[in-house]
Amino acid sequence: MSKVLIIGAGGVGSVVAHKCALNSNVFTEIMLASRTKAKCDKIAAEIKEMHGVDIQTAQVDADIVAETVLLIKRFQPKVLINVALPYQDLTIMDACLETGVHYLDTANYEPKDVAKFEYSWQWAYQERFKEAGLMAVLGCGFDPGATQVFTAFAAKHQFDEMHYLDIIDCNAGDHGKAFATNFNPEINIREITQPGRYWENGEWVEIPAMSIHKPIDYPGIGPKESYVLYHEELESLVKNFPTLKRARFWMTFGQAYITHLNVLENVGMTSIKPIKFNGIDIVPLEFLKAVLPAPDTLGENYSGQTSIGCQIKGIKDGEEKTYYVWNNCDHAECYREVRAQAVSYTTGVPAMIGAMLMLTNDEWMKPGVYNVEELNPDPFMELLNIHGLPWHEAVNIELPHEY
Repeated sequence: MSKVLIIGAGGVGSVVAHKCALNSNVFTEIMLASRTKAKCDKIAAEIKEMHGVDIQTAQVDADIVAETVLLIKRFQPKVLINVALPYQDLTIMDACLETGVHYLDTANYEPKDVAKFEYSWQWAYQERFKEAGLMAVLGCGFDPGATQVFTAFAAKHQFDEMHYLDIIDCNAGDHGKAFATNFNPEINIREITQPGRYWENGEWVEIPAMSIHKPIDYPGIGPKESYVLYHEELESLVKNFPTLKRARFWMTFGQAYITHLNVLENVGMTSIKPIKFNGIDIVPLEFLKAVLPAPDTLGENYSGQTSIGCQIKGIKDGEEKTYYVWNNCDHAECYREVRAQAVSYTTGVPAMIGAMLMLTNDEWMKPGVYNVEELNPDPFMELLNIHGLPWHEAVNIELPHEY
């Protein structure tokens, strides 16, 4: 039906490529491109062996608009799935505008030299994409992504008004490493070492990093210590659901992870400010990334589950109501299906689903720049159940938060 170009050959890019290949009735031609073509070739060989599907590969430096434009013109995709680094979102969006290609990503833009996470840069593309008759879908992974679909689904079917939203994210898996991050170490560590933020009573409340925490009981896993972080989907959710009085994001971390992170932070290894080493400028966090295990190498012996969902309190028919919707994903099952661990899987599958809906569902294809909660959640929820991320729900249970 349509050609798809995937840029980025890390753990998430590999999952997206596998899942597109498994749905070759929709994605009739697939190209995987990255700065390092050998990584793409390895994934392509794996896909051919496992699924019997041929995909094309290419080298591209997505920091350079002209390079991406040349690749797009050569391959002529209908949609581009950007699972490269968040620093490259704007250059790839520029290339899509220049070549008339629809765009989807899984993480919002951030400048390379400042740990600042906000949608303003990408929202500023709204009129340009509308005028070009092109669609850009932002943050279509799991969180951001599926958690926003969950919230929109709750607003549509469960509430007249949503007042309190807590997104809770647990990885209870064990990869056997002393210290490793489940997605790009540079992005992961920048995210969690920044001050926390949450929305309350019409304004952002900033807190010291990791300073608010408590045990939360996750289905099939049990209680895990969970920490309030700032996460990008909160920015669009409080904009698009203005009845929310409070919105927070919680993530679990084991004590060993926190101890390692504290030591690395204390000795300056998480810094993004360049330092001189043997006469060469290096960024400590980029060096740390180079010595840590790559996320796409963690899958083979990974055990345990992730559990990610939305816990919401609000009003329906004049009565208070609670609603909890979540997905649990098994690391070992993901590896068997697509040679990936569950954190990459839970990000890559929604990206494939978003692109599939852009190509097959008229309601999901409209010019402009959109966060996923602005689109009809029902077909997305249906496809999550079909493509490996089944969801569960509970109504009017007691939730672990103060209101």
